[in-house]
Amino acid sequence: MNAHSYTQQLLDFIDASPSPWHVAANMALHLQDRGFTKLDETVPWQLHTEGRYYVIRDDSSIIFFVLGSQPLTDTGFKILGAHTDSPGLRIRPNAGVCVDSFVRLGVEIYGGPILATFTDRDLSLAGRISYKTPEGKIANTLVRFDQALLRLPNLAIHLNRGVNDEGLKLHKQNELPLLLSKWTQEQLPPDYFSSLLQEQANIDSQQILAWDLAVYDTQPGAFWGANQEFYANSQLDNLASCHAGLTAMLDAAVLDSGNTVVCAFFDHEEIGSESHKGAAGSFLPDILNRIALATDTKPEAYLQALAQSFMVSADMAHAYHPNFPLAYEPEHKAIVNNGPVIKVNASRRYSSESGSEALFAYYCQEAGIPYQYYSHRCDLPCGSTIGPITWSA
Repeated sequence: MNAHSYTQQLLDFIDASPSPWHVAANMALHLQDRGFTKLDETVPWQLHTEGRYYVIRDDSSIIFFVLGSQPLTDTGFKILGAHTDSPGLRIRPNAGVCVDSFVRLGVEIYGGPILATFTDRDLSLAGRISYKTPEGKIANTLVRFDQALLRLPNLAIHLNRGVNDEGLKLHKQNELPLLLSKWTQEQLPPDYFSSLLQEQANIDSQQILAWDLAVYDTQPGAFWGANQEFYANSQLDNLASCHAGLTAMLDAAVLDSGNTVVCAFFDHEEIGSESHKGAAGSFLPDILNRIALATDTKPEAYLQALAQSFMVSADMAHAYHPNFPLAYEPEHKAIVNNGPVIKVNASRRYSSESGSEALFAYYCQEAGIPYQYYSHRCDLPCGSTIGPITWSA
C-alpha cells in the first residue's frame, strides 16, 4: 500500500470516529472483521494460543491483543499505547438555554484545545446517551449528528477592534456557549434538547437520563499542498496513533509472530488519565494480569514476563512550523514527512531513555525507516502523554 492510500484510510478512520466512544466502536468493527473475539471483564476468560481478543471498558477505552505461542517468560508483552480522546468542548447536563431568543448549548472545556479554532466552523455533536430501557435497566447507545448543528460565530471586527493585534480571546464562561437555534423563551419546550437527541437516537426523551457529548468539526479530512504532500484533519492527536496501532496489529507479520502483542488505547489522556479507564487506572494491569491467569502463568513468571516487556507510547510530536521558528529547540526540529519522532525530556515528561531510544532507533533502521529526535525548548513547559503514567504503574 502506498503512502497516499494509507493516509486516506487514516482520514476515513478519523472521519468515522468523531468521539472517543465512536473510536472504540469503530475499532471493534475492524477487529471483528479480522477474527477478534470480544471479552467481558465480568466473566471468566478462556484464552487460546494464537487467539485474537479485545476488551472495551466503559465504551471509550479499548485493549486488543493476540496471545502468542511463545512463553511469556521468554518474550514478555509487546505493547503499543495511545489515547482515544482529543481536546475540545463537551456539552453540559442542562444544555439548552434560551437568551434573547437564541438557544445556546452550554459547554465545558475538555483538555487543552485552542479555543479560537472552534469559531466560524460547521460544528456538530457526537458521543453516547445513557437511557432507561423498558425493562428498567440502564443502557448506552452512540449518537452522532452528521449535519452542521452548531456554530460559535466570531464577533465582527468593528466590535472587536483589537483582535488582530491582541489575538482572539474568548471568555470561557460567557462566550463559549454554542448557537443551536432561534426561539423565544415562551416557545422553547422544556425538554427541547432531549427531543433533539430522541429524534437522532430513536429513543424516547423520557427514557434519556444522561449523556456524554463531544463537539466535533464536520469538515472531513483532506490532502493539501501543491503536490498534495500534506494532510489535515481534526483529532490527529491522537487518532493517528490509534490508526497506526490498529493497522500494525492487523498485519499478518504481527498476527503470526508468535509474540503476545497488545494495543492499549485509553480515554481521558487529555485530562490527566486518572480514571478507571485512563492510563493511570487499572485497565492495562488488569488485562495483562488476566492474560497471565488465563494461561496459567505463575505469579513469579508473570513478573518475569513484565520484566521482559517493551511498550511504545505513541502520540503526536510538535512538527516544525516555518512561520514560528523561535518556538523550537534549534537542533531538534521535527520535520513533516521525515519519519517518526523519538521525543526526549530530561524530566521524564516522556518515557524515552537511552535504552528504549536505542531499541526504537534500531527497529527503524532494520525497517529502513528514517527517524528523528525531538527535544522541547527549556524556556517552555513540556507536554506529556501516557508513557510515563503506564511506566510508573
